[in-house]
Amino acid sequence: MSAAPALSADRGVALRTPLPPTSAAGPGSAPPVVRGLYVNRFAAQSPRKMRTLIALADSTEINAFVIDIKDEFGINYASSDTLVRRNAGRAGVIPDLPALLDTLRAHHILPIARIVVFKDSVAARRNPGWTIRKADGTPWRDKKGLAWVNPFDRALWEYDLRVADEVARLGFAEIQFDYIRFPEPYPSLPPQVFPGQGDQKKPEVLAEFLRTARGRLEKLGVRTTADIFGLVTSVRSPLEVGQQWEQLAAATDVLLPMVYPSHYPHGSFDLPHPNAEPYKVVAAAISAAHRRDSALGLTGEHVRPWLQAFTLGAPHYGAAELEAQKRAVYDAGYQGWVLWNPGSQYRAVAGGLERKGATRLNAAASASRSR
Repeated sequence: MSAAPALSADRGVALRTPLPPTSAAGPGSAPPVVRGLYVNRFAAQSPRKMRTLIALADSTEINAFVIDIKDEFGINYASSDTLVRRNAGRAGVIPDLPALLDTLRAHHILPIARIVVFKDSVAARRNPGWTIRKADGTPWRDKKGLAWVNPFDRALWEYDLRVADEVARLGFAEIQFDYIRFPEPYPSLPPQVFPGQGDQKKPEVLAEFLRTARGRLEKLGVRTTADIFGLVTSVRSPLEVGQQWEQLAAATDVLLPMVYPSHYPHGSFDLPHPNAEPYKVVAAAISAAHRRDSALGLTGEHVRPWLQAFTLGAPHYGAAELEAQKRAVYDAGYQGWVLWNPGSQYRAVAGGLERKGATRLNAAASASRSR
């Protein structure tokens, strides 16, 4: 998951009464409210780890898995597409993806395919012509020495869209594009050169990619979603990496801002230590997203934030911190969310998940008391 430091944002939190979540739909259909877990490539390749995660979903409100299908290491499934196989990488694949999808459907778990797009060192190595360049024409590299592919290159688009097409036909109900952005233009690194850019601006080309993907995937009955930096909800101008709320919101079925409290610097939202204020950070960020969606006429579950299910500095994140973030999402006007833990380890926060059926019982009890 791409992550970045966040800037201070819009103030004020619009509080709304949360609705009871809709239970997971039957096999093959999407639940109206998605509450998911991130499953990294190595967990998806391990039957033992998948059994553990499925058991967690079976006993709690979790009804979706976001599974690495194409990440920074390449492809994570056995493709029948020649172009996709040529860029597969060497990190192994899910042993039997169709069988895994059948199992998830049997457990009423929505399969969502995560596809990393522009931070793709495997495709950059295999296809030097697809890369961002330096002024001398050689590939530009980030601080870790990794080459990135060029968002203005339509041949690269076709590769990623063919991955999306293939896994949609295999049975994924949603394609979630990550790293829909440019690399940070650090002053210590050479300037980035984008062959084929012309007069098109960064936010425009990112939105065009997502619109193109949406046009193809909606014909298959599959939703197009995208991960974005958390600060995009509250910063009005486009970020240097090209993300801007209004451009991306109009091009997707769902946007997933990464509103991790640990990634906001001191002073954000007037909070001295944002990481210690999970409710206030998430409520402010997602309320800003709600206001901007409302201005665009976008309603329903168009915003589904990534929530912090990991510890980065103090305090330790456990059940209470997860519950605070969830409550903030509901108070800001949305019902769905996805948990991010880079190792797909959720034991520390599992106590913050509703048990299966508990939310409906609580909602019914509240309705009874209000009569």
